[in-house]
Amino acid sequence: MRGGDQQLMFSCAGGGLEPGAPHRRLWAPAFAGARSSADERGFTLIELLVALTIFAMLAAAGVMLLGNTVSAQGQISAHMEEQGGMVRVIALIDQDMREAVPRISRTESGTLAPVFFSRAPSDDQPFLQFVRGGWSNLDDKPRPDLQKVEYWLRDDKLERRTYGQVDGAAGGDPAMLVEGVKALGFAFRDAQGEWVDQWQQPGPMAMPRAMRLVIDREGQPALTLMFRVGSGQPAEQQQQANADG
Repeated sequence: MRGGDQQLMFSCAGGGLEPGAPHRRLWAPAFAGARSSADERGFTLIELLVALTIFAMLAAAGVMLLGNTVSAQGQISAHMEEQGGMVRVIALIDQDMREAVPRISRTESGTLAPVFFSRAPSDDQPFLQFVRGGWSNLDDKPRPDLQKVEYWLRDDKLERRTYGQVDGAAGGDPAMLVEGVKALGFAFRDAQGEWVDQWQQPGPMAMPRAMRLVIDREGQPALTLMFRVGSGQPAEQQQQANADG
């Protein structure tokens, strides 16, 4: 060794340092033989609980949103079904009114009934009675194309009852049209354009020109309907039209 310099000497035989050579630490990578504490570190319990809480809140919100959507869809379907049923009822009443004809009928006991008659609603009697035409006979039964029709208001239900024969026949089972009816109002327009509450004219052949019907249902706004009776013609013109036909 020269000038006090120290030189690292390796022994060819043993591969170690020669005696008397100063010891120096050889460089080695930090990751050799062991991982750092940062690589071994995972989620803590608090972090896991927070994540689970957030996931539970999102799941609950999703379930609530889905439930509200299903409930709203059910309410919409029920409302649409109710509205569709009401449209069919209105179409049926409108057809009955338009097909009304000036035809005197007989009750089961043989009593003559006027062509068009109304009274205050009652559980024992119909509030509206008349004869209509246009009753299609698709299966060729032995019956006329005329039909006696009655409308009832019983147990908060608007019902329609028909007869297979115009004279002396027994009525069929009533068909329920509208339920939950709190009140029912109607008026009739005569040939002079005046509105009357009930149609009980002295002439048995007299028919109104129009009918106004107000249906007040539970939980629904009052529904006001207007119908033409017998195409809206006065009784004299209806009789003439029937005679010409």
